[in-house]
Amino acid sequence: MKRTQIALVDGHATAAIRPSREADLAALGDFFAGLSERTRYLRFFGPVTPGPALLRSLAGCAGTADAVIAVRDGLIVGHAMAADRIDSPGTRITDIGVVVADDWQGRGIGSALMRSVITGARTRGVTLLEMDVLGHNRQVLNMITSHWPAARIEQSRDCISIRIHLPGASSSPAPSSSDRSGPARPQERYLQQAC
Repeated sequence: MKRTQIALVDGHATAAIRPSREADLAALGDFFAGLSERTRYLRFFGPVTPGPALLRSLAGCAGTADAVIAVRDGLIVGHAMAADRIDSPGTRITDIGVVVADDWQGRGIGSALMRSVITGARTRGVTLLEMDVLGHNRQVLNMITSHWPAARIEQSRDCISIRIHLPGASSSPAPSSSDRSGPARPQERYLQQAC
């Protein structure tokens, strides 16, 4: 059963989060094209506007990634994906990427998108999350370290690589606001509903 996740800020819904579908390709193209050059650079490590092949991968159409979108008033305002692989000892790993439209950043949508792809990853038996983030992307780095203070962080010349272990991945829910280090942000709550 597919779930929709709704991000709430100050008691008001900001966006519905649902799995991406092939029918979303044109809207996804518009979403990525509408991002500022800076936001595209932070997501793709360059001012990339995805073409048809990349859009199909980002939408999860190739079957190699779990992709979700945040929708508000019929428009896509956020996207996240998780691409799984298995390393040589047999550990299931997923690489996560998230982006939110410029006007919607800072409203809890990125966190809700992360929670959605992590919930899916845990269901698939993933035990390790990986993310590459540009060193000057403080907003995303702060979000990650506030949710997972024990994350392993390695800095290279090009980016910061983050690895997060998910204990009990196949049977545990995604981290809740009470799992965070530091004070919880009471204005952000997440409601999961079955579709």
